[in-house]
Amino acid sequence: PTPFYDPVTGKPLFRAPIGRSMDEFLAESNLHGWPSFRDQEVVWENTRVLKDGETVSVTGTHLGHNLPDRAGNRYCINLVSIAGRPGGAPQ
Repeated sequence: PTPFYDPVTGKPLFRAPIGRSMDEFLAESNLHGWPSFRDQEVVWENTRVLKDGETVSVTGTHLGHNLPDRAGNRYCINLVSIAGRPGGAPQ
């Protein structure tokens, strides 16, 4: 799986795909217009879902929202809220 990081702290927030192929992950994300993660792809020690569905890092970075569908929880995350490498990694 590919890790996705908090752009502020560098902590991992999501790992995907888990339980589906990369093609399935990309197809769902493209269909909805933003990266869409499922429960098993969330790094729960670094991620929280507030009562109103807002999804945030444990340090408060706004990530997106939980928009459940027939398949279960779907965490629709703003692409600018996740980084492709941990903080401090060389570019």
